[in-house]
Order: sequence, then structure tokens, then C-alpha cells
Amino acid sequence: MALWRCSSSWLSSVSRSSGGVGGGESKVSPEIAPVSGGEGEGEEEEGEEERWSRLLPELLTEIMRRVDAGAERWPPRRDVVACACVCRRWRDAAVSVVRPPLECGRITFPSSLKQPGPRDAPMHCFIRRNKKNSTFYLYLSLTQALTDKGKFLLAARRFRNGAHTEYIISYDCDDLFPGSNSSDFLGTKFIIYDSQPPYDGAKPARSQSSRRFASKQINPNVSGGNYEVGQVSYKFNFLKSRGPRRMQCNIQCPVGQSTASDPLKEKLISTSSPLALRNKAPRWHEHLQCWCLNFHGRVTVASVKNFQLVAPAGTSDPWGIADEETVILQFGKIEDDAFTMDYRQPLSAFQAFAICLTSFGTKLACE
Repeated sequence: MALWRCSSSWLSSVSRSSGGVGGGESKVSPEIAPVSGGEGEGEEEEGEEERWSRLLPELLTEIMRRVDAGAERWPPRRDVVACACVCRRWRDAAVSVVRPPLECGRITFPSSLKQPGPRDAPMHCFIRRNKKNSTFYLYLSLTQALTDKGKFLLAARRFRNGAHTEYIISYDCDDLFPGSNSSDFLGTKFIIYDSQPPYDGAKPARSQSSRRFASKQINPNVSGGNYEVGQVSYKFNFLKSRGPRRMQCNIQCPVGQSTASDPLKEKLISTSSPLALRNKAPRWHEHLQCWCLNFHGRVTVASVKNFQLVAPAGTSDPWGIADEETVILQFGKIEDDAFTMDYRQPLSAFQAFAICLTSFGTKLACE
């Protein structure tokens, strides 16, 4: 497979590997001799696509299984995405073979970013911050190191709108306009919105702030709008005592998540259940004279932004969370503008990223 054209920045690493071919629909095709004239070139392209789609279903499925099995990590995993871009039949075969992060522990397609994380072990990611333009970039870790080149997943940008702070989260690092995450004046309460309905029957938010959040509607079969999917709040520190922030999260997590990897073929689930999370209380270390949490080597710099989120005892648990010691989301500083983000089910990468963004910035009422 020699050529792959893709306009999405989320898959930019794949397009760079294909020889710099840009623009147009995503497509994979074998090397062919150039045809003079636009009409002849279009007919040749259609012929090649039809040729690819004529493969026997059994053979096509076996090809996808071998490609999937031979690409455990990025960047080799881009071959799976490239195969899914050949034509509709190849995409259907890829969707039937590739399992979601909950089952395989891997991120493959952009739709994986809104599916629950791994069940058995956390997904290791990291965030890079650019203070100059208030942007944040989420990467998937490619090695066991705290930071590496990473695989780009999501981008976010912070905006000031009067007394409020707003964030926009996007698959495209060049499409960052206000905003899918907003806070109150004190920066202690955040509401998270999604431009796609999180479950069947979800109602778009009707608040004045939510109508400001523009998004591109990709699937015409899904109603557009902004849907509230969670809230994050920080408790007031009335006595101004020194200590870590105290935060609480209420996130709408789908129950009975579909395993389809293609958002155009995926059926919306019928229910969702609220997941209540709180930050794990640190302990005071007398010798070091500081508050401490065990981040298992994934955090190296002390910061008030660092936190671990757990589900309180007695929480309704349709997701199989082991106990209140199980860390669902972990976030911490490793460099001046670099932070690790490790998450697991029932949170998705999108939800985890949105929660971590709330930790940035000074919170006068909490510190």
C-alpha cells in the first residue's frame, strides 16, 4: 500500500508516511501508472477501488486479522487505519475485526477516544501545555517512558469569556474555537459538553452558554447540539488552610457500550448511568513535610494540580469497578509543561482529558 490521502490531523502521522499526498477523501490504493486527463484518472481510481472491493469476504477478514495482530502499537497501528480507508467493504471488515479499547487496551480509530478505556490496566497518556497560546495537546504514550514522541489524540484551547473560562476540545489541532467545557467565575465548577448525543434519547442542553458552542455535524442521522455529559467541582477552602484541592466529578458513562468501532455504523446505546468520583485523599508525610500520594512512578514533580480519582464506597457499579482503591483517573506533573494522564474504564479519553483540563489555572477559592 503506497498511497493514503487523509485530511484529518488526528491521522497526520499516517499521511506523512504515505509520501506527502494530501487532500481529498481517505483512500488506499496500489501504485499505478499516471493517467493523463482528469476524466481518465477518475475512471482509473474507481476501477482500482472496485478491484479492491471484489476480494472474497473470508480473504478480506483474514487480511484484516493479520494486519491487526501485527500492529500492537502506534505507529505500526496506522496500517489498520489505512486498510479501513480503502473502501466501504474494507472499513466494514476492519470494524468487525478491531476491538474497542475496553477489550483490547488499544486506541485505533478516532471513535475510540469516546469509548471506555481498558478494563484490566490503565491507558498511559500525557499532556503537553503551551502557555503562550493556552493550548493543550493529549498524546498516547508509545513507550514506558513518561514522555516520548507520542501519538496525537486530542487538542484543547482555553478562552476567556467575560467572567468565565471555556475550553474547546477537538480531534483537529487547527480547529480550536470556543468551547466544550466551561467554568464559573471562581473556576470551581465546570460543565462538560459533547457535540454528539452520548446515548439514545439524550436531550441537548438549553442553557445560554451551551448555545455558544459550535461544532461540525458529521453524521446527518444524529441530531446536532451540545449535550451535557458531566460536571467537575472543587470544594471551597474557607479557612485558607494549606493542603491539596478537593474535587468531585459526576460523569455520564454509557452502560452496555457497543463494541462497534465505526461511529457511522454504531448504534446509540439506550441508557447511561452517572459515575460519581472524588479525589483520593493524600497523606501527610512528617519527614518530607508535604502531602503525598503513590503515583507508582508516573508523577515526578509536586504540584497542587496532581490528583487521583476513585469511586466512593457504596457507589452503584454497573461497570465492574473493583473497590474504592481502584484509581480511575490519575493526573500529575512531570515537567514544567508536561503532565501524565492515565485512565481506565468507564471513562473515555475524551472524558478524562476534559476532567484534567479543569485542574489547570489558579482557583482562588480553593487554595
